[in-house]
Amino acid sequence: MDNYGAHMGQGRTRSTQARRDAVTVEIGYALCSAAFLAALVFAVVAGPAWVFGLSDAAQGTLVGAGATLGAVLFTVRVVSVLNRFTRENDRTGVTQPSQPGRTNPDS
Repeated sequence: MDNYGAHMGQGRTRSTQARRDAVTVEIGYALCSAAFLAALVFAVVAGPAWVFGLSDAAQGTLVGAGATLGAVLFTVRVVSVLNRFTRENDRTGVTQPSQPGRTNPDS
């Protein structure tokens, strides 16, 4: 009976560890992709200020707008990636079909 109990506990530990690993990877993906998107948007919006040598007021406006837009998009990207991960991997373990118009056989 001890061996049976030991095996049961190991399975739960493995699935818990796998869940934690999946969450860690998803958080890393969300942060990296959001940082890339924010940097890209900032460069696109603020870049012309330095390339074309605009006035200080125009340069300040573009840099401020780029930083604000980059920060907003960073937040939106992180939230959307983590929200999607949570929806796809809710506690019931049931995921929605990947193709529109298809239903699960249980529905």
